[in-house]
This record gives sequence, C-alpha cells and structure tokens, in this order.
Amino acid sequence: MSRFIISGGGTGGHLSPAIALAEGLKARGHETIVLISRKKVDARLSEKYPQLRFERMPGRGLAWQPVAFARFVWSQLHALCFCLRLLRRLRPAGVIGFGGFTSAPLVLAGWLSGVPAALHESNRVPGRAIRKLGRFADRIYLPPGVRLPQMPSGVTRHVGQPVRREIVRQPQAASRAALGFDPRQKLLVVLGGSQGASSLNDWARQRLEFFAAAGVQVCCITGLGKGRAGVVEGKTATGVPIRSRFDAFSDQMGELLSAADLVVSRAGAGTLAELIRCETPAILVPYPQAADDHQRANADYFEREGGGLVIEQSRLETMHTAVLEVISNERLMRKWRGNLQRMDRADALELMLTDLEAIARDAGAGRRGQALAA
Repeated sequence: MSRFIISGGGTGGHLSPAIALAEGLKARGHETIVLISRKKVDARLSEKYPQLRFERMPGRGLAWQPVAFARFVWSQLHALCFCLRLLRRLRPAGVIGFGGFTSAPLVLAGWLSGVPAALHESNRVPGRAIRKLGRFADRIYLPPGVRLPQMPSGVTRHVGQPVRREIVRQPQAASRAALGFDPRQKLLVVLGGSQGASSLNDWARQRLEFFAAAGVQVCCITGLGKGRAGVVEGKTATGVPIRSRFDAFSDQMGELLSAADLVVSRAGAGTLAELIRCETPAILVPYPQAADDHQRANADYFEREGGGLVIEQSRLETMHTAVLEVISNERLMRKWRGNLQRMDRADALELMLTDLEAIARDAGAGRRGQALAA
C-alpha cells in the first residue's frame, strides 16, 4: 500500500476529478488525503464522501488588484509551508494536483521534498497553474490531442478526466421519478458549473412559461448564493400541470443528467466529462470571460465530436427556440447520444491509476537503492 496526497479544491471542476482519483486509489488499497480549499463549494461536495479523508488548506485565488495580489502571494506561501509540513509528516509516495490555486503549493512542496509530483489538466487550453508548474512535475496528464510544447515528451500522458463512481447512466424514467419530476414529460436541465451562472439562471426563469406551454419541465442548478431556490408550478398549452425547480446545488448529478433529455450548460471540462459519461446531449454556452477562453475550446471539441451544439452567450435572447427544436428532435438526440457513448470508450481513471502506481514503484525502488548504497 502507498500513500498519495491529492489537491483539487477551489471549484467543483477541480475537486470532482480529485475525488474520483481518491476513490480509485482507495479501491486499489492505497491511502489518500485530498486537500481542499476553505470555500463553501468544497465543503458541500466533500461532505458526501465520509469514506475519504479531506484536509482544508490555506490559500486563495489569484487576483491582480495590488492588495488582493499581495494577499494571494501571502496565502500561497502559507499554503506551501502547510504542504511541506504535511509531506514531511506523512512521507507520501506521490502528490497529484488538478489545477487551481490549491495545486501550486502541493506540487512545489513535492519537488522540494523529492516526492514524485503529477499534474492533471482537464481543459483543452492548459491553465496557468499547469503551464507554470509543469517544470516541477514528473508527470503531466493532458486531454487527447493537447500539447505543452515546452514539456519533454516523456513527461506527458494523454487521458481524459476521471469521473466519480456514482456518475453513470441510469434509467431515465426512474431517475426523473426519484428527483420528483414527471417521467412522461420532457426535462431540460440548466447548469452553470459549481459556481453557478447568473445569466443562465435568469434565462431559465424568463423562459419557464414558454417551456411549460411546450410540455418541458426545467431543473436549474443555480449555484450557491445565486438566486432563490424553489418549485414553480405551470401548465402546458392543453392545461396539464407541469413543475419546474430551481436548486442551489445538486449532489445527485448522475441521476440528474440521466433524467435530462437535454442540458443547457457552461463548458467546464468537469461538466463535459459527466455529460459524456451519462450520454446526455447538451447545448453549451461558453463563459466569455473564462481564462484563456478555455471554455470555448472545450465546447468546440464537444460539438465537433457530435455531443451537442454551441451557442454564444450573445444569442441567449433567442436560444429558447433552438432548445425547443433540439429537445423535440428525437432523431437528432439519438444521434448525439450515440456519439457520446463513443466518446466515453477510454477509461481515464484506470490509465491514471496504473501510471501513478508505476511512478510510485520506481520512486520507491530508487530510494531503496540509495539506502543500500549508503
């Protein structure tokens, strides 16, 4: 058995794959510690996994305003000291960072301590943390077809995003019933990622009457602190009652995506990986201010592979007509679901687990050799 420390806090897109990896390592008999930030979204998501060990670490996200930047630097130094102490105490076989502000301190601490370090990038445009920290990593996992030119070829491996065990395709009618939706009526799910998206929340509220009249239920996950939660009752054009719902957060994503006919969503890599796993077609609205415009790259790849459609945020006012056309076109939906099934053939988690175990064995053999030579 080996011990691994994983960092993935700050957003659901960073924490969800960290949890998936921790689950996989634990299933293979290894010990894991997952480092998370002090943000509410991390606390909310991690509390669902009492079988895993989580530790909150210092740190805050990057901001360029002078005072905020100074606080960021100070918090990162504090986090680095925290990670160095943790590695000295636990002596792990390896550390793995999933990007974001929680990864830099752990990977740097691994490099300074002589512990093998790995980085995973989910997005099709590598983020700042991955680009800057790559030189300190023994392994970098990148999406298929993505390259970091400055990295030696032997360091990189191409894998997708590991997905949590409970995110699997489930029977649609049973999933709808379990979530309180009518199995006989179509269901549109609106997602803004773990942070929520106010523009998508507003769009969903403004179009409820339109979708109700067409017999389409709506479930919108607003994000914590972004809009009021609750049930909205409506009627179809023929007077049949129809129910829609707004929730701040969902920890039943496998059921929710399986229940949906169609999803309208931002284009974070974590969301796309879960859509693919659950074979749920989507209309993607990339966040225009995403760093390095990475959501647009993610969305374009998803569309090229045939999983759905991309609509720019500037077209939100007319998007409801496109959504209704798509959700009513069963032939198109079947085609997209088949494409999503094809996209899920490679098992990213198993590839990462096998590779990390090999890295840990090689490092352990090296340390034993040094001890014998001494």
